This record gives sequence, C-alpha cells and structure tokens, in this order.
Amino acid sequence: MIVAAIGMIVASCGKGYNANIKLKSDVDSAFYAIGVLQGSGLRENFKSLPGLDATDNYDALLTALVTAINDKTSQLKMTPEEAQMYIQTFLANAQVQVAEKAKTDEMAFFAANGSKPGVITTESGLQYKILTTGTGEKPTLESIVVMHYTGKLLDGTVFESSVTRGEPLTMPVGQFIEGWKEVLQLMPVGSKYQVWIPFDMAYGAQGGGMIKPYSTLEFEMELLGIQE
Repeated sequence: MIVAAIGMIVASCGKGYNANIKLKSDVDSAFYAIGVLQGSGLRENFKSLPGLDATDNYDALLTALVTAINDKTSQLKMTPEEAQMYIQTFLANAQVQVAEKAKTDEMAFFAANGSKPGVITTESGLQYKILTTGTGEKPTLESIVVMHYTGKLLDGTVFESSVTRGEPLTMPVGQFIEGWKEVLQLMPVGSKYQVWIPFDMAYGAQGGGMIKPYSTLEFEMELLGIQE
C-alpha cells in the first residue's frame, strides 16, 4: 500500500519542490490533486505505523521516490525487493518495541492504580471500583444487558459515551470485549463501576478509531437491567 501510494506523490519528478507551483493545465491540476490525496493519506498512514509516527523528515522518502520514478536505478541504494524486505523487518522490530514499552507502562499504571482506596484487582489484571452497589441479579455470558457507559483514554479523552448519546446500550454480554465480559458478570443490576481494562482485554495491538494500539482503557459502567 505504502509503496504504491508513494509512487503517486510527486508531480514534478525531480524538478524541485515549489509550494507556489502554477497549475497551467488540466493535467497539472490532476497531478496536483493526486498529490494532495496521496500525500495526506500517507501522512495519516505514517501516524499509525510504529517507528514512523513521530517524524516529519521526508527527505529520504522524496529522494528515493524521485530517483525511482525517473528510472535512475543505478543511483538507488537498494532494490525494490530489498526495500520491501527492509520495511517489513523495520516495522516488525518497531512493533515489538512498541508492545514492550506499552506493557511496561501499563504494568506501572496498574501497580499504582491498584494501591488506591477502593480499587479491586481481579486475577486477570482488570481493576474496578464500586461507585454504586446494585441489588439486582448478575448477568451471565448469555444475558442481554441494558447499560450506560462512558469510555476514556488514560489522558481523560472520552472516545465514546452512551450517556452523551442519551440512549443506553442493549447487547448480549458475550459480544463485548473481554474486559466487559468479565466485569459485567460481577455487577448486580443497579450497580455503577469505574473500570480499568488492560489492552489485551480491550482492543489490543489493533486499536480502533480514537483508541490507539496497546491502549489501557477506563470506563464508567452502569448496569440498568437485564433484558428478558
């Protein structure tokens, strides 16, 4: 995907970067439009790739691109096959480093958080604090629950909230992320818990939307009822 998209990013093939370039023809405008779309897309893709998400240094990328697109293969420092192997190895190694750092950071967070008053740590590593104790029955994996929730990142950013939408969520317990499956079976109807879920019981290495890979998540969950 990256290699294919990079091949369309430069319109002038080595004629130099010019922010004030004049679009004199429809073809010029078409190439410029391709550059806008592919350049913007690449920048977003780089943000999601380990090891490439915190750099704005594109000199090497543009140098290789212009050289390759002008078919000056003798000036390239690696063949396309070598480039493919290199980026695969680079991303794999970067992924391991990101995962190791995330796990270390998460362990430190849960160690500190678990020492706070009222915070309970389960065998899986999930933590919760009882805000309101309900008196109803507890759901099972087969139950369909009706609940309100607010999900946050550890920096306090709210990524989703049924409370904000003004409509509770109704869904079978068995269809939730692993952290929710566990904690919901601990909650009597009428309870409200504050919950901290390790990334491997949430969205893991994939993440999703505002949730970055390896994100520890915090939820406020209120179990309103169990649907017959």
